[in-house]
Formats: sequence, structure tokens, C-alpha cells
Amino acid sequence: MKLIKFSTLLFSLLVFIVSMVSCKTAKDKSSTVISQKVTQTIKTPEKPNILVILCDDLGYSDLGFNGSKEIPTPALDDLAKNGTIFTSAYVAHPFCGPSRASLMTGLYAHKIGAQFNLPPNSGETIKKGISLEETFISKVLDDAGYNTGIMGKWHLGSNAEFHPNVRGFDDFYGFLGGGHNYFPEQYRAAYKRQKESGRKIIWDYLHPLEHNGKEVRETEYITDALSREGARFINEASKTKDPFFLYMSYNAPHTPLEAKEEDLKLFSHIKDKKRKTYAAMVYAVDRGVKRIVNSLKESGQYENTLIVFFSDNGGKTKAGATNFPLKEGKGSTYEGGYRVPMFFHWANVVPAGKKYNYNVSALDFYPTFARLAGAKLPEGKQLDGKNIWDNFLQNKDARKDENIYVLRHRNGFSDVGVRKNEWKAVKAYQQKWKLFNVDNDMAESNDLSKTHPKILNNLVKETEVWSGTHIQPLWWHDVKTGKDWKADNMPKFDLTFKVD
Repeated sequence: MKLIKFSTLLFSLLVFIVSMVSCKTAKDKSSTVISQKVTQTIKTPEKPNILVILCDDLGYSDLGFNGSKEIPTPALDDLAKNGTIFTSAYVAHPFCGPSRASLMTGLYAHKIGAQFNLPPNSGETIKKGISLEETFISKVLDDAGYNTGIMGKWHLGSNAEFHPNVRGFDDFYGFLGGGHNYFPEQYRAAYKRQKESGRKIIWDYLHPLEHNGKEVRETEYITDALSREGARFINEASKTKDPFFLYMSYNAPHTPLEAKEEDLKLFSHIKDKKRKTYAAMVYAVDRGVKRIVNSLKESGQYENTLIVFFSDNGGKTKAGATNFPLKEGKGSTYEGGYRVPMFFHWANVVPAGKKYNYNVSALDFYPTFARLAGAKLPEGKQLDGKNIWDNFLQNKDARKDENIYVLRHRNGFSDVGVRKNEWKAVKAYQQKWKLFNVDNDMAESNDLSKTHPKILNNLVKETEVWSGTHIQPLWWHDVKTGKDWKADNMPKFDLTFKVD
């Protein structure tokens, strides 16, 4: 009897062992399948189209995918939903000119003397622009066989030697200055009046648009016109065997605040006039993005296009923007000045419905785009950004223990910030250095400098070393600022990096 029971027990034990081995084998196979899926996801098709959509002075919280309940942005929201949103994305400067210079060069603007906006009518007065020694990412991609186009705002030099067509762009439709009026009939009439009066220097915002150096008589609201030209470029490029790089360099919603009547009617519930007009301008961009995405689909390019969306700096709160929950806005070294909404979209390549919560900088786009294009970086060029692609796809921190800097010169002093991992040190308005855990405190409301003095001191010292790579500005946004700079013996970094 005992023998029978023992045999039964032994048999049951053998069955259990066999079932466990089978289960483990099944799990191993399952793990292999999962591993293969991950590997397939990380594998990236060669030479994709690259579409950069850049807004101007767009508020952090003024898009549906970033929390807006007031401004509908369905086209952008759809791309963000089916792509990956960056929750901790930065640009290199809180003003548009230096920010865009950094995007094109892969360098902090302070290293090349471009830390101030070019002054208005720069091509007719001081004849300045981003150094010709710097190779733009557009030239890198052009040399790699890409069709290259920019539609919209340039702001990197108005003279012939600084023109987009000689900086790597095959197709340029837009304007050379730092902004533009939006309604053609209005800016055309103003330009004509000033020219007929004999005025030698006419405000940049009133000049005719151009296409590859030739003036054009535009008839559409400028945001719609740029979107139309972006779609045209995609359709033309799709007929060639080569991939394309398209830089949709919108000036919206930058001032002047001008919107179409039909767009304004959609926001009649907003009583503040500036906010209402601003909202309508953002909506016009979203409408343009829909048109561009449709052109990608119609031309068969949608599934082979990486779409990158962000703003060149924080929203200008005095012009209708909101940056909630971030502190301050455009021009500030607090988060609201240069932390921006951003996403990647690439069907079946970029993870859909995800968020990337690690720090990234627009400086990273230069080497990342070059990697995706299989392009050769300029010999000897030391970039300030890094190729984040593989880390991004694997949801790993591409910038662990690495700093992201920001510095804005004011009259007689400088504001500065540095972010490393969760920590950020800030000095603004000649106040004492402050320290924030930005992961827990996006609003920068709880100063932890006294709690973690060592972390603060290390960040300040590292930023001071970084400042040693800067050169004197090659221009200022106006004559007075340049005179004050010299009179004040700026930049006076010995005072900036003093920890009280």
C-alpha cells in the first residue's frame, strides 16, 4: 500500500518537473520573441526623410498634447499621440536668433559670438551673420544626398554670403529677418509707402517674401503660405530618388499678433484680445501641419519620415502665451524661458503613445540627424550635442550626468542656468544662486541650495568652466546694448559665478 502511494507520489513529482521544464522552455521562447521584437523596433531604416516643424515663441502649455484645454491642436496632438513626447526638452537659448543658430550649428551660440539676436535690417547695416566657418546641418545633409528645404524664418544673416541657399538649402521660401507681418496686402502697402518716401532702411517685417533670392508677390496669410510651400516641397522631393530634409521654420505665433477672421471666430469665447489672437495663430499652424502631413501621405512619404516638433524658446506671456506650470517665459533662464514642448513621430519606428522623461537638448539634433542620414560630420567639429537615437529608442537616459546650459546677457549682468539629471542651478536678476530638483518641482518654487550646497557648488563650477569657451559677441540686437556692453566691461563672469 505504501509502495503504491510512493509510486503515485513519484509519478506526480515527475509530471510536475516535466511541466515546469516545458513552462520554462515556453517562457524562454516567449522571451526570445519579445527580444526579437525589441531588436526589430530599435533597428532603424536608413536615410529617412527628416521634417523639422519649429514654432516661434510657442507657450509650453498651449498645445493639446501638453495640457491645453483652450487651444485645440488636433493635427499636432495626433502626431504626438502616435509618437513619443519629450517631457524634459530644452533649446540652447531663451531667444530665437541664438536658439536657431544653435540648431543649425550644433553649438551653443555663445561659442560663435551669436549670443544676441541679429539687429533688424542686418543685411543693410552691419552685414553680419553666422560665421561661414560653421557648417550647418543643412549642408551636412545636402552633402549626404538629401533634398533640402526651408520655409519661413531665417534670422541667421541677410547678406548674400549668409543666404540659406549657400548654407545647404536647395529651396528657400520665406524671409531673412527675425519676423514678419502676416497679411500680404498690409505689409505690401506699408513697404510701398516707405520706399516711395525715400526711406533707405525699411523694417524687416514689411519686406516682400522671396523664393531662392527672387521676390514673390504672396497673396496668402503667411502661416498658410509657408504650409502651402512646405507641401509643395514634399511633393516635388518625393518625385526624386533622394530623401529630403525640410525645415518648417514658422514665425507664428511670434508678434505681431495677427490672425485670420475665421480663426478668430473659433476663439470668440476668449475675452483677452491678445490671448484670443495668439490662440488663433497657433491654430493656423496646426492647420498647416495637417496639410503637410496630408502631403506626406499622398506622396507616399509618411511612413519614411521622422517628424520633429518643438518651439525655438518659451512663450512670450505678454503676447498671449502660457507656460504653465513652468516659471516665467521667453528670455528667462528659469524653465519657462527655454524648456519647450517637443515630440518625435515616425510611423512604426518611433514608439507610439510613449513619453521620454530624460533630459534632451535641441543641440542633439545635429549629430542625431547626421547619424540617421549616414552623413559625415565636418572634420574637426566639436559638437555640443550628442547622438541620442539609440538611447531614445531604448528609453535610456542619453544625457545621464551631463549638463545642459543656458545663459542670457542683460544690461550689466547675466542670468544663467544649468541642468544635470534632476538638479538645476539658477542665478537670475543678480540674486543669489538657487538650486531646484526640477523632476519634483517644475515650477522652481522650492530652493534647496542650503540643503544641498555641494551639489550647487559643483554645478556652478562646471558652468563657470563652460563659460570659458565663450567669445565676445559679434553683434547686439541694437546699438545701445552694444555700447552698454562695452561701458559695463561685460560679461563680468567673475561676479556671475560667485556663490554667496
